[in-house]
Amino acid sequence: MALFDIIQWTEQSADEILHKYNTDKSVVKWGTKLTVREGQACIFCDKGRIADVFGPGMYTLNTDTLPILTALVHWAYAFESPFKSDIYFVSCRQFVKYKWGTATPIIIRDAKLGAVRVRAYGTYSFKVNDAAQLLQELAGARHSFTTQEVVDYMRSLLVMGLSDAIGASRIGIADLSANILQLSSAVNLSMMERFRKLGLELSSFNIESISLPPEVEKAIDENARLGLLRDNADLYARIARADAMVEAAKNAGMAGSVVGAGIGLGLGADIAKGLGGTAKDGGSQTGQGGNAKCAACGAEIPANAKFCPECGSSIRRVCPQCGRELSPTAKFCPECGQKL
Repeated sequence: MALFDIIQWTEQSADEILHKYNTDKSVVKWGTKLTVREGQACIFCDKGRIADVFGPGMYTLNTDTLPILTALVHWAYAFESPFKSDIYFVSCRQFVKYKWGTATPIIIRDAKLGAVRVRAYGTYSFKVNDAAQLLQELAGARHSFTTQEVVDYMRSLLVMGLSDAIGASRIGIADLSANILQLSSAVNLSMMERFRKLGLELSSFNIESISLPPEVEKAIDENARLGLLRDNADLYARIARADAMVEAAKNAGMAGSVVGAGIGLGLGADIAKGLGGTAKDGGSQTGQGGNAKCAACGAEIPANAKFCPECGSSIRRVCPQCGRELSPTAKFCPECGQKL
């Protein structure tokens, strides 16, 4: 059989995690060179038992560099003869942006909405943290072990971890999307030990979206709309009255004319009051009980007064028909009978 001069592995596939080196027609001799590249690990096995594990670097194989294997085969000082060994190379680099998602909805119990079906998806990255543990727990004696053989299993673990994280967080259904970073960190933390037992490390876990059933989303939107209505009930009532009066003013006949006049005289002041503004009518406005008030300071104005006794603002009113000076509370001109 041929003798190895150098042992090394050049990765041919981006998805291969473990590769068994072909030793069918060759044996290892004393002084053989071993090259392990960055992002790799190399494992020597004897009769199915894991022996020595090498990190990145170049090694000359002898009793010093293979202490465990030396003990297993009882070499005293050097290789007594060329020997056969199972040799595995493991890729320890990052495997990034693998997708995960809930194949079926997760049932989450919400304090307000009860049991709700939730779907989610995102990405994750992982790497080999312990090459010997990976070989022992997942890869076994296969000639090749790829990401495809592990991602399905990892996906189920991650979905289970997400369910646990949501339940432990006690975050309401409506607030899940606003707490994606917190949930992602919780899943990463809870999965750390489970991945470690497989020789793996979960480098990152990202939730890209959490979706709710359409009927639940509709209920949340309706609740938000009702909350807005409750906070602004008075204003919405005033606007509704304004809309009704505008529609009535469009109708022909005496009723429409009266309503139209009412819009022109009083509706603007009503809406302005609801919005927090001040309606002005010839320098004064009418308060409760029919008393005139100064538009500038709000003080009550005595009958026949020309200036506000509080701030001095002019409150003079004249008839638009004949020019007669009017009192602040007059509804008809005493000179010509013009309705004001």
